[in-house]
Amino acid sequence: MPFPHSLRSRFALLIVLLVTLLSWLLGSLIGQNSSERIREEVGRDLAEVSLQMVDRLDRDMASRASYLQVLGSLRTLRQPQDSAEIRALLNRLQQEIPSIAWIGFTDPQGKVLASSNSILEGVSLAQRPVYIEGIKGLFIGDVHEAVLLAKLLPNPTGEAMKFVDISLPIMAPDGQIAGVLASHLSWGWAEEVRRSLLEPIQDRRNVEFLVLGRDHTVLLGPKAMIGQKLELSALQQTAEKDSYWAVQQWPDGNAYLTGFASSQGYGDYAGLGWIVVARQALDEAYAPARELMSSTVLWGSGLALLFAALGWMFSGYFTRPLREIAHAADRLSAGEITVIPDLHSPSEIAMLSQSIRHLVESLTHHETALGIMDNKAHSDPLTGLPNRAALERYLPSAQQYSQAHNGYLALLYLDLDGFKPVNDQFGHGAGDLLLKEVAARLRACLRDGDLVARLGGDEFLMILQVPQHEALQQARQIAERALHKLAEPADLDGQLVRIGCSIGGALWPLDHRDLGEALELADQALYRAKQGGKNRVEFQSQQPI
Repeated sequence: MPFPHSLRSRFALLIVLLVTLLSWLLGSLIGQNSSERIREEVGRDLAEVSLQMVDRLDRDMASRASYLQVLGSLRTLRQPQDSAEIRALLNRLQQEIPSIAWIGFTDPQGKVLASSNSILEGVSLAQRPVYIEGIKGLFIGDVHEAVLLAKLLPNPTGEAMKFVDISLPIMAPDGQIAGVLASHLSWGWAEEVRRSLLEPIQDRRNVEFLVLGRDHTVLLGPKAMIGQKLELSALQQTAEKDSYWAVQQWPDGNAYLTGFASSQGYGDYAGLGWIVVARQALDEAYAPARELMSSTVLWGSGLALLFAALGWMFSGYFTRPLREIAHAADRLSAGEITVIPDLHSPSEIAMLSQSIRHLVESLTHHETALGIMDNKAHSDPLTGLPNRAALERYLPSAQQYSQAHNGYLALLYLDLDGFKPVNDQFGHGAGDLLLKEVAARLRACLRDGDLVARLGGDEFLMILQVPQHEALQQARQIAERALHKLAEPADLDGQLVRIGCSIGGALWPLDHRDLGEALELADQALYRAKQGGKNRVEFQSQQPI
């Protein structure tokens, strides 16, 4: 045979297809499972590092407030006499805590008496929140811009400077307010926290981090987003959970794995409602899974080619005896006298050679057996009448014949009256004999071309070919004949029994163009016959044609 159609080539091709398909399925399953695992893992990581960062911010804010409270307990501030001494103390604190951009001490009226690097000394802060809120008690304000202070402080980057306020009242020994200790923390401190804590995961996974205010305004993040209000559906859950993650559609139209963590405060510090958000593009998150799937498919394809080559070589061992059998069979079909080779190579091939020897005899037996089986499959085993399968095969041809001869089909449903008492009184054996007798009598009522089938139990169906002009009359005559025949006594091993019959009829296509619906109408007519007193005929069509 030509190469493309040989068993060897098909066997090799089948191996290639199976191994490739298996590799693809395995790669897809691994990729999908890995994607889900990676998404879960990365999502949890993003939520965890977001929580770490917001916790670090809260702790740092709380510690800065604690430093100021400790500083406020010193005699130098509680009994302010020497502004130079206070300034030296504030300068030393600023050196120790570089994130303090400015710190100053005001008199009770809000005038700055001393400050770090003497900035704003003599200036009144009486109208500033840092004084107004600080004189009432410990005050920690949210991120804001301070234009005047920003002009006086060094700013190497040239970007807008932002600060966080911490202030508190200083009480004199007599219980009176000695002044207010006010400070501005540079918001750049948050960026330093982000870099120290998050740069490793950010570099490894290309992750972006943002800090949002209570109103979801971006305080820290990409420059293009700072100051904008972030609208994400998952942000509504920050009031219910400390940290969580979700896949979110961001305003830029891309989907990101996104981790969220909201500020919970630390110690006495209640927090400012900040939310840290970490995000990673889905393509970045799923990249390892895609690489794994590609590697699996690539290796699978290579193995498929290797196994195909091996299959090509080994298949020759099996195809050679098959070719010998095929050649012998060709000679037999050409009328030559030959013998199928008796092969002792694989047992399956030996069995094949033996089977071919008996092929003709087997086919003959099979043909006879199939005829018997077909007859049994379409006959009721008790009565010998056609069964439902035979009826379904017969109805289409009956329709075609009726249409070709401009006739109708009369459909007669028959149900025996009084059959159950015979079964109950004389037993099922007697009931079977009675059903055989009923079948014989119904056959006697038919004409050429008609059919009676047993539907089951004591139910039968007659299909009659009737002309259009006297369809109802002929159908009624045969129905009446059946009633009369079945009303005659039946001898069951010396016992005379009597039964009756109820018949419901319909005409196709007169009563309904759909044969199934016409059969249903005949069944309904049978029901009316039963309800009307039994042992009678009821037709859907009551008027003669």
